[in-house]
Amino acid sequence: MEDNKQNMTTEIDLMETAVYIVQDGQLTKVTPKSFGQDILIWQNGKVFDIERIDRMRLIGQDVI
Repeated sequence: MEDNKQNMTTEIDLMETAVYIVQDGQLTKVTPKSFGQDILIWQNGKVFDIERIDRMRLIGQDVI
């Protein structure tokens, strides 16, 4: 990501898988994981927290 503070724009890599949250002039990148889910928690119209829940698949996988 390349920041340009003068006009508040930035460049992102469109070949990279990610979710971006833009809030109060700040950019936060949320990167993917193999399995699970991400839940955004909102407070007063802004993202307050991100809950990251992991999941482990047992069927069809070798369990170590």
